[in-house]
Amino acid sequence: MTLTQTPAGLRRDLEIIDLLARPEHTSRGLGVTRIAELLGREKSQVSRALRNLEAEGMVERDRESLAYRLGWRLYAMAARTVEARLAHLASHYLRRLVAALNETAHLCVLRGTGVLTLLSITPSNAYRALGWEGMTVPAPLTSAGWVLMADWTPDTVRSWTAGWLRETNRPADLLDHLLAQIADVRSRGYAAVDEEFEVGLVGVSAPVRDYRGLIIAAIHVTAPKARLGPHLDDAGERTLAIAQELSAALGYTPH
Repeated sequence: MTLTQTPAGLRRDLEIIDLLARPEHTSRGLGVTRIAELLGREKSQVSRALRNLEAEGMVERDRESLAYRLGWRLYAMAARTVEARLAHLASHYLRRLVAALNETAHLCVLRGTGVLTLLSITPSNAYRALGWEGMTVPAPLTSAGWVLMADWTPDTVRSWTAGWLRETNRPADLLDHLLAQIADVRSRGYAAVDEEFEVGLVGVSAPVRDYRGLIIAAIHVTAPKARLGPHLDDAGERTLAIAQELSAALGYTPH
């Protein structure tokens, strides 16, 4: 690590990070001179600190404006922290859903063009459960992926999936199918999948929203078609209700 090791030096580094994290500075950033002025410190001292912070990914410098912003490592740590808190809070709600359906429930988030499972809860009487935690599956092919894209405009969906379609050699009409599934999610509030990802499996997914109303996760239930298929709509409604309770716990208030 090249960051300052003394308590006083660490405090000065944190002052810079805190300044750049203010809402009025996160988009445009700040130059060395302005940071020094706002903190009441020597420009040369601030410049050295910024170089160290940049080397560690804590801040980054725009090549054109030369302004500094928060770096990739801080955002990565923040994302992991938010996901860890979300998984901890969601476990109670997933257990209730598992008790109601007697099927495995998952908490999923969007990661790149895939759906990542953060947490899985299985019924106590389950003989064996597939280890989904930490696994990623293609978002356009799953009900959880459709839910996580439910608030996107059609143009956003097209541009986001264009590269994935080319790289995976998927048929072009898959985009139309994806847009139709997303529209269905908006209509009834949850998504249902019938053997689309894997033969013999069905599933349902519902969105989890944060205090801003943004979809940040999906609660997903998947099971053999012979067992869950006849009750798929009921499972969808129950999953939606639990997802709405979790959203409320995160501060979401429906308009």
